[in-house]
Amino acid sequence: MSEDTRLDEFLKELLGRGGSDLLLVHGVAASIRINGAVEKIGDVPLDGSEIEALVQPILTPVGTVQYRDSQIADCSYRISGLGRFRINLHRERGHAAATIRALPMKVPVLGELGLPSEVGNLAGLRRGLILIGGAAGAGKSTTLAALVNEINQRDARHIVTIEDPVEYEHQHMRSVIEQVEVGTDAPDFPTALRAALRQAPDVLVIGEMRDQESMAIAVSAAETGHLVLSTLHTTDVASAISRISDSFPVERQATIRQELAMAISAVLTQILLPSRKGGRIPAVELLMIGYGARQHIRHNALQHLNQEITMTKAKGSIAMEESLSRLVRDGHLDREEAVEFAAHPDELKSRLRGVG
Repeated sequence: MSEDTRLDEFLKELLGRGGSDLLLVHGVAASIRINGAVEKIGDVPLDGSEIEALVQPILTPVGTVQYRDSQIADCSYRISGLGRFRINLHRERGHAAATIRALPMKVPVLGELGLPSEVGNLAGLRRGLILIGGAAGAGKSTTLAALVNEINQRDARHIVTIEDPVEYEHQHMRSVIEQVEVGTDAPDFPTALRAALRQAPDVLVIGEMRDQESMAIAVSAAETGHLVLSTLHTTDVASAISRISDSFPVERQATIRQELAMAISAVLTQILLPSRKGGRIPAVELLMIGYGARQHIRHNALQHLNQEITMTKAKGSIAMEESLSRLVRDGHLDREEAVEFAAHPDELKSRLRGVG
């Protein structure tokens, strides 16, 4: 069996078993991640040279250059009739290793993700910055794509997405949607963002804000009337705000906070939890930004943002404890599991009084 056929067989097994990631690591058999747990799909350990031989031939030209120059490559891969995949080829302990993620063929529908109804309000915003935070694997990209799909279905707008790589392939519906893949259509996020702003978008979608320049452009675009949606690797509302401001030199942070306070419209953070009904279910924290939150951001008093969630509940904000309590009441989580993931366990216990 040739190396490319062997890799395709691994990927077929990944999809056939409903897995999300294929893990190829030196010294261990090929493994897949299913509902968050890792399972081996073979008995024979791989070595780094095998992994490199499996993955290098399917890298894009840009990915090949990345791996040659930095020993890390990120790109996409398509198998006709099977699907699309996101490849990360890298080195660990002196050996090649790879993580290959299955990219969904179907664009997610917001109402099918198990998210609180309040999250749907985000698709109705006309301008400002919407941040979606969460750890790796928390479903940020899925929520982002579902919001884009919601806008695409109901509004006649021009949407530009910038991703590395393109994760969900959207069809033109009521909106016209352009999807720019970094490494294929543009060399990097800042270049793609600057070009996108010359294309008169109504909605700008940034797969992930990774660098200072991208953050500055995104904040400026939101401040000047665009709707900008992006993700960050942060776990709560306050850390999402601080992640942006702290990315800048100290002498610029006060200015960035002023700009961010004017530009931001909402911050959503989420976690994915195993449901007692099967699969995984999201729990979220959502802050719809109002006057009080803007003042706290300006003055770097981010510790007060949690109380703003309570104060803006009527506008659609929802605390993580409220989201967790709903999951307990709906039978997705038991009380002990919910308390484990609560930032304020006593508040959650109070919400759950009288729940069996």
